[in-house]
Amino acid sequence: MTKVIMHGCNGHMGQTITKLCENDKDIEIVAGIDFCDKIENKYPVFKSVDECDVKADAIIDFSNAKAIDGLLEHCVKTQTPVVLCTTGLSDEQLEKVNEASKKVAVLRSANMSLGINTIMELLKKAATVFAPAGFDMEIVEKHHNQKLDAPSGTAIALADSLNEALDNKYEYIYDRSQRREKRDAREIGISAVRGGNIVGEHEVFFAGIDEVITIKHTAYSKGVFGKGAIEAAKFLAGKEAGSYDMADVIAAK
Repeated sequence: MTKVIMHGCNGHMGQTITKLCENDKDIEIVAGIDFCDKIENKYPVFKSVDECDVKADAIIDFSNAKAIDGLLEHCVKTQTPVVLCTTGLSDEQLEKVNEASKKVAVLRSANMSLGINTIMELLKKAATVFAPAGFDMEIVEKHHNQKLDAPSGTAIALADSLNEALDNKYEYIYDRSQRREKRDAREIGISAVRGGNIVGEHEVFFAGIDEVITIKHTAYSKGVFGKGAIEAAKFLAGKEAGSYDMADVIAAK
């Protein structure tokens, strides 16, 4: 059984993962970390990572960018692998993540969904087939009306999967309202929709002459991200120092 510490345990994702772990015989949360202590959990909760003296095989992080520096220092000091799910990190923090991965196992992904990460691998193959055949590539992402950033980090990651497979020769276009010109063959259009309580929907179009191929992923709840984080923690436990992502988790299946 993999024993984990839930960093950000009383947030929405922390509680989602807590419930998922209760129904998974292969993983157990042995401690939580959160400055908010108004929620009762079946495990001890510490207000900061420095106060936590519980040993674990891995840490799952769904907190906020301000807490990441201290978390990385703790993971290096205690040699505890970490699944880093917090987004919005600065360039300076991303460099700290890179440095930490030289001393302890760190897994970071733009999206923790097993489905999205499998699609990323499929897109690499699809791009090498359709792009040379003259197909245009477009991405449309949809999220709830409270989401602050656009396009989503996942949409960019999907575009990166396409572009990397094509030697990074394509330009990302986010807005055509100011462009009075035909679509360039080497561009990937990325559009964002915001409305209602859409959890997350990403659709990739390969548009050719007389046919369109669509690859789509829809998240109906944030549980898909929690499940991916749990699988990542199981994978990361016992791993040597290094930088990992969800593609490594999928490859190990």
